[in-house]
Amino acid sequence: MPDWEPKIVTFLCNWCSYEAADLAGISRLQYPSNIRVIRVPCTGRMSPKFILAAFGKGADGVWVSGCHPGECHYIAGNYYARRKFSLFKSLIEYMGIEPGRLHFSWISAAEGAKFAEVAIKVIKTVKDLGPSKYFIKKINDRAA
Repeated sequence: MPDWEPKIVTFLCNWCSYEAADLAGISRLQYPSNIRVIRVPCTGRMSPKFILAAFGKGADGVWVSGCHPGECHYIAGNYYARRKFSLFKSLIEYMGIEPGRLHFSWISAAEGAKFAEVAIKVIKTVKDLGPSKYFIKKINDRAA
């Protein structure tokens, strides 16, 4: 599928990673437009259900990004996220989703260039895996 482009749902922490995405845009840094951003108050607030819902709605990959550990605006939210998602990544692998479809990163508000680099890496990794086949809700033989 040479023309196929993956759909990546990206959950970004309001205080750091979302601001880094904004900085990347302001700085005119280039990265593919495959990502769909959902801003969340904190990655510690993220429920694994959000990730499963993204895959169920047809996302080929999911990327969650927040503040660096120790720099959370809500004190320990990213520590909770790190613990929660390291367990969750093992669970989805057990469920049959390739581990390369789920990505986590820590990007501060001043790291616009890092945001663009990680976006390119995530998109390339998911594109190499091909279209997602699992957990997509089918409606009349087409993805929802």
